[in-house]
Amino acid sequence: MSRDWVNLGVNYHPTPWRFQAVWEDGAWSEGELVAEATITLSEGSTAIHYGQQCFEGLKAHAGPDGEAYLFRPEQNAARMARTAERLLIPPPPTELFLRGVEATVAANPEALPPHGCGAALYLRPLLIGVGDNLGLRPAPRFIFRVFCSPVGPYFKAGLKPIRLAVSPFDRVAARGTGSFKAGGNYAGGLYASRQAKQLGCDEALYLDPDTRTFLDEAGSANVFGILPGSDGAPDRLVTPASASILPSITMDALCTLAKEELGLSVERRPLPLSELAQLRELACAGTAAVVTPVSAVRLEDGTEIALPQPVGETTQRLHEVLTAVQTGLMEDRWSWRHLVAAAPASAD
Repeated sequence: MSRDWVNLGVNYHPTPWRFQAVWEDGAWSEGELVAEATITLSEGSTAIHYGQQCFEGLKAHAGPDGEAYLFRPEQNAARMARTAERLLIPPPPTELFLRGVEATVAANPEALPPHGCGAALYLRPLLIGVGDNLGLRPAPRFIFRVFCSPVGPYFKAGLKPIRLAVSPFDRVAARGTGSFKAGGNYAGGLYASRQAKQLGCDEALYLDPDTRTFLDEAGSANVFGILPGSDGAPDRLVTPASASILPSITMDALCTLAKEELGLSVERRPLPLSELAQLRELACAGTAAVVTPVSAVRLEDGTEIALPQPVGETTQRLHEVLTAVQTGLMEDRWSWRHLVAAAPASAD
């Protein structure tokens, strides 16, 4: 069946197969591909009452050779394990995580957008606490599931800059779960995102919860800025360092590419809100949008800081280089692309 890949949007499009494994009695099951898209939960499940659940997000792209490639899935496995341990969830072993995402991609070949169309196959590994429970304690049973959905290109006509609004709310508590990909972190941000849109912006921009003077991250993405070099020094990519920020796999890759491919210096450090006016470019980085340029930031008092280069040359180049690596158009010197094996016979 042919699809309009360009106009899919970032929406849920069900696919025939997903992978599921179960933890109970102290061990994870082998896992298997299942056709049923729904999950039945006990009303006592900790995922419902206490938010004992987490998730990951990654994409598969079709290479020029027609094969499916994941981007750094080992890092997603490690991040899920770290989050799971924080939430008292038994982390899926790396082997199980990788087998789950590979099997899901391989079992849904018709959902993988063709090379060069700009679309991708988005994967959502999730981990939830289930079973009969009432007290505030870990669940007796956990489900690890991976499902996928094709998504269209975030930008259908070149990079489109967005506007951010500094939120009056804190994304997370200081020394809380901000650096973990827990579902509750995102539920708490829905109101802030809606408020930003009501102000005419596209997304919220959070400040640090301790002093509210440093940038943390946007609603669902890390942020970075480009500062001009001085006295012949290279331009600098600056991205906030904070215990409240989710470590972004995309941002980590961009830092490497900025240094090794573009010749920039890279600084991971606290980024004061007062330094915004010095930035040449500002952008968000994440799995969904990859690199999203920012044209302006609305402050809490209603004033705005406009970026001199809403879609700057460096932001464009970083987007081009990263997507070239992800889609196989550029040599992968970092071994970031992960080839997906053929579909197992059980999914035929």
